[in-house]
Amino acid sequence: MPERKPRADAARNREAVLEAADRLIANRDRPAQVTMADIAAAAGVGKGTLFRGFGDRTGLIHALFEARLEPVRQAVTEGPHPLGPATPPRERALALLDALLCFKLDHRHLSLALEEAGSDSPYGAAHYDWWHGTLSGVLERLPGFTGSDFAAHALLAAVRADLVDHLTGRRNLSRERLRAQLADFAGRVLGDPASDGTADGAEPTSGTGNR
Repeated sequence: MPERKPRADAARNREAVLEAADRLIANRDRPAQVTMADIAAAAGVGKGTLFRGFGDRTGLIHALFEARLEPVRQAVTEGPHPLGPATPPRERALALLDALLCFKLDHRHLSLALEEAGSDSPYGAAHYDWWHGTLSGVLERLPGFTGSDFAAHALLAAVRADLVDHLTGRRNLSRERLRAQLADFAGRVLGDPASDGTADGAEPTSGTGNR
């Protein structure tokens, strides 16, 4: 029984650190401006707690990104229509891209921080491998569709955080306009909607993010 208190304290400290990091990164012009000392002070913990729990700043950002992404992962791996495995492949591919775009829009600051944090390329991140593997697997189920590996890379490039930030910031595209343009572009790549029973012109709905 005495062991439970340290575990509960550690869990609370971890959540406090993640919340503080999320808030600080969101309120700075550049994610790189946020230091481990800033996060420790905002969370009310020592810097040693951060380094023991996350290794370094990059590890902390990865942990925060994964924590925020987990509900979407669960919806994709075991959820219902339209993200879940039982959804027809074309419709599911569109919903996956829409869900990822909505996540990037809702967590733009965090997605940018992850892409900037200690990596030569965002394509080396574990979450990218997961999304690519999931999407390419869905595309492989499309009748007559070839080149699913490359197509998955190309479609995921359309929802990179830096591109989303550019289009919604400097180009001033609204959320709904960007979602519609992504759906149109992806739909053209995927081809005839009749191939798996998806209604022509249907807009993907991910069931995640604010609409």
